[in-house]
Amino acid sequence: MRIILTTVGDDSQADKLANEILKRKMAACVSKIPIRSKYWWKGVLEESSEILLIIKTVDELVRKLISFLEENHPYEVPEIIALPVEEVSKAYEEWLYDVTEV
Repeated sequence: MRIILTTVGDDSQADKLANEILKRKMAACVSKIPIRSKYWWKGVLEESSEILLIIKTVDELVRKLISFLEENHPYEVPEIIALPVEEVSKAYEEWLYDVTEV
């Protein structure tokens, strides 16, 4: 299992990406969390509201999912981070494989 993190500017962008990811069965679940981010952009310290997407997927779909995000993300330089999962319950892992298309 892997967790993919990415941020977008608003709820509409979050819904668009999450819906497409789920329709294509590249992930089993996408959680949306409103956050405030501080970051450097083009030499200026910025602060903005964003939506953090926590995408739950299987190892075999990580490259496909990252490619999809790179092609469809609204940001010029999107944050796309894949995190390994060390432990997961057997039932959750089975569900992940059941609802994704590997």
